[in-house]
Amino acid sequence: MQRRDGAKFMKIAVLDDYQEVAAGLADWKSLGGDVTVFNDHIADVEALVRRLAPFEIICCMRERTPFPASLLARLPNLKLLVTTGARNLSIDVAAASARGVTVCGTGGGASTEHQMTEFTWSLILALVRHIPAEDRGMRQGGWQTTLGTTLAGKTLGLVGVGRIGADVARIGRAFAMKTIAWSPNLTPERASKAEVDLVSKQDLFRQADIVTVHMVLSDRSRGIVGADDLRLMKPTAYLINTSRGPLVVEAALLDCLRNKRIAGAALDVYDREPLPADHPLRRLDNVVITPHIGFVTNEAYRTFYRDTVEDVRAFLDGKPIRVLK
Repeated sequence: MQRRDGAKFMKIAVLDDYQEVAAGLADWKSLGGDVTVFNDHIADVEALVRRLAPFEIICCMRERTPFPASLLARLPNLKLLVTTGARNLSIDVAAASARGVTVCGTGGGASTEHQMTEFTWSLILALVRHIPAEDRGMRQGGWQTTLGTTLAGKTLGLVGVGRIGADVARIGRAFAMKTIAWSPNLTPERASKAEVDLVSKQDLFRQADIVTVHMVLSDRSRGIVGADDLRLMKPTAYLINTSRGPLVVEAALLDCLRNKRIAGAALDVYDREPLPADHPLRRLDNVVITPHIGFVTNEAYRTFYRDTVEDVRAFLDGKPIRVLK
């Protein structure tokens, strides 16, 4: 089958469209190709290879489906891999390039950062005011079953003060909170610019009433919040993680929550996603859990899918854009 310009139509896969919205948020028909949208997630490698083997173009949403070298080697028809966002650490870009596969990203970074600040504070407020529990109680006929916590005068501890962390700190100050921060590379100059007090890692976990994690996952940052850190937290303190699950040692956090060593946690990210149906976090009453939706908004998705279509069209025209290296 040929396009009007003589180029061959390619089979295009759109992965992990959990909300079934991809088709309506971009002009896929303009590509003129054979576009298949998948709404489910496949973790099993053999099943994933069988599904993806026929496709020459694959469009993925963030890190939902990883593309390591071992998977790329089993997709001989693949020519273009498009990821939403400006980077995707779950794609082995070097291995793709070595196989002649072009990898492209999309825009949406700046809006996603603001969304993450908003969502982080949504989780903090839901947690300290017990909003999910009170909502459930109301639906069951109950009335006023918990005591909330006031944020004014409390200490907000930030593990990581990049663009999102600094923005979260700004909102914390609006709530009349003291803001302290630590990260392996945080300097006094950067802390001053973000208007946070630089403290040691130990002091952050000892002093903070709310600890919120805002770091990029890497080999160095994996497990950066461990059992020793959690043991330093006040029994009245809360932990928030909207960045990446493996930044916090899951087994240590589960032990801490089960034994009520801290007041609770709010989590949007996990070691394994989607979170298994039988995961113990689903059964704990001192956590607020959401299904990695911090970046999931109408505005972000429209940008992601619009740019994905642009990437595919540019590739088909022989002029790839937003190429990741």
